[in-house]
Amino acid sequence: MSEQPATAPDRQPLDEHAAAALRAYATDQRAKVDALASVLEDIAAHGYPSPETGVLWEDARDGHLQRLAGEEPRVA
Repeated sequence: MSEQPATAPDRQPLDEHAAAALRAYATDQRAKVDALASVLEDIAAHGYPSPETGVLWEDARDGHLQRLAGEEPRVA
């Protein structure tokens, strides 16, 4: 993506704090997408992992919900 600001006249600039928060969120989302892509590439290269080495979906769900509960609230 370009580092140049958009030249569209209907854009309203963000204050420094909002822009920094948005960049941090983008970085976080990019890391999540990169992790997913690496898992998919591994499955494509080596096949599905055996069920014995996996995590029960209930355990994965509970862990994810605990991580979400510890995060700061976000506004879309």
